[in-house]
Amino acid sequence: MGLESAPSLLSAQIELSGNWKSSPADAVLRVLTRMRETSLDGVRLLSDRQPDKIRVDSHESGPPAIWLHDDHSRIAWIIVDIGTDDWSKLSYQFGHELGHVFCNSWNEKSQPHFPCQWLEESMVEAFSIRGLARLATSWERNPPFAGDSAFSASIRQYRDDQLKRYNGAGGQKTDPEIAAWFRASRGPLEQSALSGIEGPFIVRVVGELESDPAFVEDMGALNRWPARSSIPLDEYLKSWEKSCSEIHAPGRLPTRLRSLLGVS
Repeated sequence: MGLESAPSLLSAQIELSGNWKSSPADAVLRVLTRMRETSLDGVRLLSDRQPDKIRVDSHESGPPAIWLHDDHSRIAWIIVDIGTDDWSKLSYQFGHELGHVFCNSWNEKSQPHFPCQWLEESMVEAFSIRGLARLATSWERNPPFAGDSAFSASIRQYRDDQLKRYNGAGGQKTDPEIAAWFRASRGPLEQSALSGIEGPFIVRVVGELESDPAFVEDMGALNRWPARSSIPLDEYLKSWEKSCSEIHAPGRLPTRLRSLLGVS
């Protein structure tokens, strides 16, 4: 009898805790499982820091988050705050926090730090928005609930609303425009996590992640160095590139972002 493979972010058991109001547990798990599958489909999980279990904890208030618990278990603990059967919001919040887990930000040593926390936050937000588009397509073709394919339109609308919120009136920015935006915004960006000014960059990263799964795979190499996001951006990108090499990730996304942000 062969040895069982170790759990990965895609195969780890998802368990529920907290107050899910009147949302049936089976229905919640179907939606979470589908969002995970569609977000990670076709993406190699190359990180050497995979959780054994994913716990999704529903709180009645407060923002979604990763609980950096210190019990030394290998549980990725995700907190969400949604209403009853609000599947679009659940998928969006879960997708963002799943992105953090994908970026190796889920154990007790994963405290976020300035000046580069904004970059991870922007990328996992883009990861979630990308996931919503894939979820909508999957839901339409094979809904998790019988006869519910029409709900895919609601998921697409929710995704479009997020993009409009980030896009503003200016539309998607060109490479030189993103570089100029970063030069003008760098100070505030490096003193916050997700402040609302990251919109143009998030929209652009959505497009980059949708263009090539290799870009998504590179996110799995983030934060594998002790200093994590507490180092200057140039050093952060160099550490990320080195981490990609260590786990045999393509290494294309840090190089692309270096060019996009105009960082030498």
